[in-house]
Amino acid sequence: MNTAQLKQDIIDYSKKIGIDKIGFASSDVFSELKERLKRQQSLNYQSGFEKGTIEERTEPDRLLPEAQSILSIAIAYPSRIKNAPKGTKDERRGIFCRASWGTDYHVVLRERLEKLARFIQEKVPDAQNKIMVDTGELSDRAVAERAGIGFSGKNCAIITPEFGSYVYLGELITNIPFTPDSPVEDSCGDCRKCLDACPTGALVQGGQLNAQRCLSFLTQTKGFMADEFRVELGNRVYGCDTCQQVCPKNKHIDFHLHSEVEPEPEIAKPKLKPMLKITNREFKETYGHIAGSWRGKKPLQRNAILALAHFKDRTAVEDLIAIMKNDPRPVIRGTAAWSLGKIGSEEAVKAIQEAMDKELDDQVLVEMEKGLEFQKRLRTT
Repeated sequence: MNTAQLKQDIIDYSKKIGIDKIGFASSDVFSELKERLKRQQSLNYQSGFEKGTIEERTEPDRLLPEAQSILSIAIAYPSRIKNAPKGTKDERRGIFCRASWGTDYHVVLRERLEKLARFIQEKVPDAQNKIMVDTGELSDRAVAERAGIGFSGKNCAIITPEFGSYVYLGELITNIPFTPDSPVEDSCGDCRKCLDACPTGALVQGGQLNAQRCLSFLTQTKGFMADEFRVELGNRVYGCDTCQQVCPKNKHIDFHLHSEVEPEPEIAKPKLKPMLKITNREFKETYGHIAGSWRGKKPLQRNAILALAHFKDRTAVEDLIAIMKNDPRPVIRGTAAWSLGKIGSEEAVKAIQEAMDKELDDQVLVEMEKGLEFQKRLRTT
């Protein structure tokens, strides 16, 4: 088998099927990553969303016993919305992170990788391939770094020379021994803009993230959001782009190369109040095709409630009162009570007081007390 020619054929084919970058890496153990993951685990910096053991995440042959190489692919996505809708005082809007603006990237990349796998299979009938996109055991970023797609920045994102960090990543493990590509030189230098800009200090140091403090992770949790993060959330409904937005490598970067990942303005920047009343069916029909829907509507509704508090939106008081009194989910009732307290109208305060007499959930009662406490402080200052 002429692997050099096959490699070139794969590169040429990848361009035809809408892959913006492709790189080839060895399937050797990711030793440095393994040590880093052990440190993350010992410090409780992991999100809990990670799949597999540390060994499975760093030893490719545990996933494909005959593994020889890993192909890494990247697809660029937009950083700006054309004709973006603007919120008004009567209709405030939230924001989904850029990685969730178009069709779910897991679907988009998997489709490209499956085409790539079929192409390889036609050329080499006994080839073994295993595809992964984000939810697999391997670290997409570690593979991409080794394959020369880009370097791992201080913001823990892969930064490519062409597209900055606005790229989706996926990989294909194979038993074909391709010549590996060379890594890209790290060029963050002394820059620490991402570390300084992180709203919650989740970037502990360059290249190390405490996921438990990362707003991107926190927007995906289902319980009550810790008080210290609620104000920092702003109007984020899902994800956080701050560390990418401030990165000098992303200045003027905005690629619109693939129709599937083009942002739908009304979904990327949704009106907040309608999100409070959305049914399961409506949620699935409206948001089911984007990556930000994977945890269901509850986290997004909670975040929308907090965003309304961020705006101190008095036009949302009636809806929030209805939720606080009638929603069957304690997290949503309690968050609504907290937000009503932040908004602070007389109607909101009175509603909290009335609802407390009927509320049976201890956590919700705590949130109601917090809501009332905001007003007590205002009256004493």
